[in-house]
Amino acid sequence: MAGRTAIGLDIGTSGVRAAELSFGKNGITLEKFGQVALPDGSVRDGEVVDAAAVADAIKQLWAHTKFSSKKVVIGVANGKVIVRQVDLPWMPADELRQSLPFQVQEFIPIPVDQAVLDFLALDEYEAESGGRMLRGLLVAASRDMVMSAVEAVQAAGLVPSMVDLTSFALLRSLSGTADPDAGARVEAVVDIGARVTNIVIHENGIPRFVRILLMGGADITEAVAERMGVPVGQAETLKQEVGLSSLMSEDQHDQTISRVMDASGQAFVDEVRGSLDYYLASTGSAPISTLVVSGGGGRLAGLADRLAQATRIPVVVGSPIAPLQMGSTGLTPEQIAYLEPLAAVPVGLALGAAS
Repeated sequence: MAGRTAIGLDIGTSGVRAAELSFGKNGITLEKFGQVALPDGSVRDGEVVDAAAVADAIKQLWAHTKFSSKKVVIGVANGKVIVRQVDLPWMPADELRQSLPFQVQEFIPIPVDQAVLDFLALDEYEAESGGRMLRGLLVAASRDMVMSAVEAVQAAGLVPSMVDLTSFALLRSLSGTADPDAGARVEAVVDIGARVTNIVIHENGIPRFVRILLMGGADITEAVAERMGVPVGQAETLKQEVGLSSLMSEDQHDQTISRVMDASGQAFVDEVRGSLDYYLASTGSAPISTLVVSGGGGRLAGLADRLAQATRIPVVVGSPIAPLQMGSTGLTPEQIAYLEPLAAVPVGLALGAAS
């Protein structure tokens, strides 16, 4: 693996960002990281709708950051991705992959001939009839949605080598938060984007539950913009200034913003808590020991505290860059610290290319 490199490309709602990693005898090094904003509406709820605009942004990203290759891994996460735990008859991996279209239609709401399918085997057990069975996560994504992302990347002159589930990328870059010497631990990773939030629950790095919420930081911003009658850009500034603080300002203007943000923020927190409760109730799992927050939406002041209060689970901020060595990124330590919440997906995608 010495000298090998991989690039993960994250096409988010508000921007495109990429991370280049190199893999050598001394560990994994972050060589390059960059991001470019996207025009509003070019990606809607995680799905590419304006391929030309996305391609232009990717071209700018490559021209500015000077990545060493045009070969990339891209991630998908939106309402057209379904992840279900299912049980299937045991068979060798190659045969299982070929048989998926004939076995899984009952589990997904889209025709199998219009879907890209994958299955991640987690456990093997013996059925009451005596047959060998596999329990795992079935991933089904709309083929048209996947191709819209692939075509945008190709239009930018890049070569998509793999399409990965964003939730699995997050698991690779953030699942090291738990103490490996603490025994079996169940941990939840919550990556909050502008419009899409990925929740993945794992047990010592093994994914057990995935949910994709079509809500994020932009929903709170828009609530402030609508209530206060200000442009979205100004609303974003107000949102970051006020935050989800439990301390009410004496200023009437700030009080109004706080009330709007409290209602919108609580709706988001309730969705996250509901997802965690559903997992625990349906699986009988051990309690979730840690909630790891990442993504640009996770930087909102007070949000981590609100999640901790609602879920009664300790919340920590994910550090996808901390385990990596630093190459000649051209970024200052302050810039790295600011960008780190946005790095979890592209870093995890690049890690997947090397696994």
